[in-house]
Amino acid sequence: MASFEPKDLSTGKLHSYLLSAVAPRPIAFASTVDVNGVPNLSPFSFFNVFSANPPIMIFSPARRVRDNTTKHTLHNVEATKEIVINVVNYEIVHQMSLSSTEYPEDVNEFEKSGLTMLKSDLVEPFRVAESPVQFECKVNDVIALGDKGGAGNLVVCEVIKLHIDDEVLNDEKAIDQTKLDLVARAGGSFYSRANEGFFEIPKPLSALGIGVDNIPEPIRNSMILTGNDLGMLGNVEALPNNEQVEMFIDDVSENHPNVKTASQKEKHKLAQNYLSFGDVESAWKILLSK
Repeated sequence: MASFEPKDLSTGKLHSYLLSAVAPRPIAFASTVDVNGVPNLSPFSFFNVFSANPPIMIFSPARRVRDNTTKHTLHNVEATKEIVINVVNYEIVHQMSLSSTEYPEDVNEFEKSGLTMLKSDLVEPFRVAESPVQFECKVNDVIALGDKGGAGNLVVCEVIKLHIDDEVLNDEKAIDQTKLDLVARAGGSFYSRANEGFFEIPKPLSALGIGVDNIPEPIRNSMILTGNDLGMLGNVEALPNNEQVEMFIDDVSENHPNVKTASQKEKHKLAQNYLSFGDVESAWKILLSK
């Protein structure tokens, strides 16, 4: 058995061990606003519920390991003392992942991830309309655990109103875990689907993905492509050019001659098939073909 003392490991290595071993972890999909009302949306997996009376949840937006900077979410909760914690189910997991991209402070991650802002009843931050359970909270305390990269900041949130989608409730008005279909975070790029096990999602691009808001409207409003599909499509730095698209279609048409005459609906279904295998580049080339 390999044994270590934390002081003998780099912060990055220790961070990796902790996240891989203490898993799967629930995800707090945290919605906040800054003092000017600009929305922010970001996921955190240092999170759990700690009390029912009063109803308390705690999550930790840690200082970044690489450069010791802090996150917009932390700044917002310190300034406004309000937050909405949304749960993440499988239907929105790719959009959730895309929202974790480190966009500039004035960028609205709701728009980048293609998720819908839903007005809260008691707090200023918006709820994620697509999330099956949403908790409006006041922030009771923010406890800094250190001042170096990797140090956590415990945000103590008191639930003052919760919203539950009727579709995940059974006849007794209890949550049906199978219908809820939650996902949780593990180490690296791994996630866990509560009723099916582990799967992988590529990390958002450090160069910043184009976001769902920059996907051409006919594709963004597709009746075929899901929110997860759009989340994958939005996590690219740039779209393929016309020459790349034409070369790809010429190659594909050797085995699938109908691809050149396919309808928009058929192209969207074919692109969705490529996405199911994680081939985002080919999906985009199908979608952009004429």
